[in-house]
Amino acid sequence: MKIICVGWNYPLHNKEMDKTLETKAPVLFMKPDSSLLKDGKPFFYPDFSERIEFETELVFRICKVGKNISKKFAHRYYDAVTVGIDFTARDLQSELRAAGEPWEISKAFDSAAVIGEFINVDDLKDGVGNIDFSLLHNDIQVQKGNSEEMINSIDEIIAYASKFFTLKIGDLIYTGTPAGVGPVKIGDHLQGFISDKKLFDFHVR
Repeated sequence: MKIICVGWNYPLHNKEMDKTLETKAPVLFMKPDSSLLKDGKPFFYPDFSERIEFETELVFRICKVGKNISKKFAHRYYDAVTVGIDFTARDLQSELRAAGEPWEISKAFDSAAVIGEFINVDDLKDGVGNIDFSLLHNDIQVQKGNSEEMINSIDEIIAYASKFFTLKIGDLIYTGTPAGVGPVKIGDHLQGFISDKKLFDFHVR
């Protein structure tokens, strides 16, 4: 399986990160399956970074093989959604960007893709276009978003990504983060929600 991630997909987050140029198409990057952190296991702070930041995102699970998928048929290719975290080694990312070098190591390291319990999309009261999600950091809500705020919807992301990558059963799509990203430290407690349903709960060690 593969993990496809989308950057710059929420206007307020783009603003907080001082991004001024508008993105016409989804900005994609990848994480390996070794990045997955699930089942409430702790996140162990790596020794190669001094600033790991959380980015809370809606994550969709692919349920059907597809290539060059039309937007109008994209809804047929995912069956479940959850909330996850795209951990970022922000200090490494900044250094690599400044040098004009690829920054995969700042995003794709081990345990950098937290994943929660999945919800069947058919069970969403208001559909995938109106999903509330949030993150508690040490019991304080630090991020809150809704899928309607996304610049590119999940269907648009699938249509675009499938031009380049064949989507396969079990692939995951991280759809970008709203405003409020911030650093974690050892001892922190992170909990992710869709509406009032808690889907992940873990500690930083």
